[in-house]
Amino acid sequence: MLARALRLFHTVRHLRPVQVTGRLAMRLRRVRPRTGLAPSVRSVGRIWSLSPWRAPSMLSPTRFRFLNEEREVGSADDWNCADWPRLWVYNLHYFDDLDARSANDRSAWHEPLIKRWIAENPPPVGAGWEPYCLSLRIVNWCRWGWSGKTLPPEAVHSLAVQARALMDQIEVHLLGNHLFANAKALIFAGLYFEGTEAERWLATGTRYLLAELKEQVLADGGHFERSPMYHAIIANDVIELLEAHELSRGGLSSEAISNLRQAGEAMLTWAETMAHPDGDIAFFNDAAFDIAPTAEQLRARGDAMGISRTESASLLRHLCPSGYVRAESGPAVLIADVGEVGPAYLPGHAHADTLSFELSLNRRRFLVNLGTSEYVGDRRLYERGSASHNTVVVDGADSSEVWSSFRVARRAKPFAVTSRAEAGAIVLSASHDGYRRLSGRSDHNRTWTLSADGLTIEDSVTGYPRSAEAWFHFHPDIGVKAVEGGFQLSVDGSAVATVEFDHGAASIVQGLWAPEFGRLEPNRALRVGFAGGRLFSRWRWVDPEQKPRSPR
Repeated sequence: MLARALRLFHTVRHLRPVQVTGRLAMRLRRVRPRTGLAPSVRSVGRIWSLSPWRAPSMLSPTRFRFLNEEREVGSADDWNCADWPRLWVYNLHYFDDLDARSANDRSAWHEPLIKRWIAENPPPVGAGWEPYCLSLRIVNWCRWGWSGKTLPPEAVHSLAVQARALMDQIEVHLLGNHLFANAKALIFAGLYFEGTEAERWLATGTRYLLAELKEQVLADGGHFERSPMYHAIIANDVIELLEAHELSRGGLSSEAISNLRQAGEAMLTWAETMAHPDGDIAFFNDAAFDIAPTAEQLRARGDAMGISRTESASLLRHLCPSGYVRAESGPAVLIADVGEVGPAYLPGHAHADTLSFELSLNRRRFLVNLGTSEYVGDRRLYERGSASHNTVVVDGADSSEVWSSFRVARRAKPFAVTSRAEAGAIVLSASHDGYRRLSGRSDHNRTWTLSADGLTIEDSVTGYPRSAEAWFHFHPDIGVKAVEGGFQLSVDGSAVATVEFDHGAASIVQGLWAPEFGRLEPNRALRVGFAGGRLFSRWRWVDPEQKPRSPR
């Protein structure tokens, strides 16, 4: 009981007052749908031009695939089926297929689906009238109307009713990416319509947009929740807001446009820095493929809107405000987390991944954090934990006290972070205090030394830990085999690397990597227990022209 009370205290003490009062207000507020006539639709100068990046989710007029699960939506009750995962139901209400690849091939399905949603989801009942669902659907319907289609009269009316409902439920209690989505939707609605009411939506959305750009986009261009996936979502929002402004004949203020362009340039640069050589995101905090555009897709969309980005040939890039480092040497690209888990008042998408890293070798993913497959349940807790990341676990605890689906109590604080290039190698060193809350009062210190022929990692744990173990998780394509002196790592039967450990006992563990929501792939890991507080890991890359050899 006391432990739970302390955990709750260490969770809520970081909250801003508006998160508490706003949550209470949302529970007490009763949304009353205002169903009066919709404002007039604004004429636009051209059609929506940005190419869609999403995979299709409609398989037939009544069958949908979200989060790698297919379901038939045949009745009105299915829109809010209590037996289905809540996140799947939310996706059903987003209408993302309207702006998915080859959407024109399914246009005969889309208008009947819009009409069906209106008939079977009267306001304000059901998941579809919750503010985040409203936000994403408003944007998708506006985009559909701007892409050369014509929204039927009942959809135009419903779109206005939805914008009014969103105005009553702006998510100031959640903040972060939710509030940004609210702002974007109100701006889209304000640009889709014209007149006094539309101007009010536009002004409200713009006010929140300006505040949240300043709050959520860090000085290095990273999104403040430190999730590469959510960063890509917000970066795409920035690009689409610029597109909506241009096709609606300039509805946003010059201040908003200037801030959007500045944010877009920094965010596209950050996205490319944090991408693996395969072009997709690194898995830190909540991250999975196919939820947000890749860095390459963002680049193409940014180019279409004239958003420039900073090119860098540096082999060492330290994103200080975000707390990430990218290092390149020879065939290896290393991306490390040496920063805080997220904003103190908003760690909902944080994992206990401090001092974890991912590594690509020969342009293929090699060492991976385990990703995110769901937002509820035991698997969710496991994937947020330190043992699911390439870092050190002390006394069986997580470096940050993650709990529930989106809660964090005591958090690891990094310190003594340094990065430098010297004598043909890149050296990165950092420490964190996340284990000081335990009886052993331990700190974890880690130094990476990356060179053209390998990687050395020195881990030390201070204080009086009962146990310490390092985890190294491999991409499913990587084979792991014990050999004399250490382990051999291979791809398609050909050795690509070897590793040995000093002062540690390593074992091969079978695991599951989550590249996407609802998808798990078998992979292997090395769990290395070490005593005496120190562990040396020596990784050597195998020259493809030479025969494999043991680590020694």
